[in-house]
Amino acid sequence: MTNVFEKLSAINVNDKVEKKNGLTYLSWAWAWGEVKKAFPDATYNVLSDPQTSKPYFYDENLGYMVMTSVTINGETLEMWLPVMDGANKSMMAKPYKYSTRYGDKTVEAATMFDINKTIMRCLTKNLAMFGLGHYIYAGEDIPESETVVQTTAPVETVELETLKVGTQNWSRVESYIAANKSLGLDKIVQQLERKYKLTAAVQKEIAKLIK
Repeated sequence: MTNVFEKLSAINVNDKVEKKNGLTYLSWAWAWGEVKKAFPDATYNVLSDPQTSKPYFYDENLGYMVMTSVTINGETLEMWLPVMDGANKSMMAKPYKYSTRYGDKTVEAATMFDINKTIMRCLTKNLAMFGLGHYIYAGEDIPESETVVQTTAPVETVELETLKVGTQNWSRVESYIAANKSLGLDKIVQQLERKYKLTAAVQKEIAKLIK
């Protein structure tokens, strides 16, 4: 009989993956759905701090950490994940600043939304320990198994336009930045990268506009 890892690691998750700031994200709802279809008795648990009974652990010097456990076919594995902002900086109970080549940046205080989001990302990482999407965390492009389970049609890749200073698009970007400076450089760049390719030179110009 095919074991849990062999069965789950054969599933192609490429069209369900999103990459942000060097990290890989897999839809937790889809991932959990695939596991339950393959192993209906699978369960998961969000671990709580025994001292506070809250679904996270907090250290004033290190930040927040969440933990989950998953049980499939009688085997239980745990996983953990720090709560981070869009720039992959640890979030704390209060805002704090850090320095970059573009100047000082602020990491906002963590909210329950940030913690909840991290818990579900931790769950998908936990499921990877059982095989689902494991090959992506290992830096591979496709599953090792020759039998690939393609759950949906591949998503069409859209070629993004490279943003250039002085163009009509740049004028729109300038207006957008002027109205949204409070978001900070990292968030603004994140939003713009959904529509444009941003060169290092353009990102420098964007940083100047935010100052």
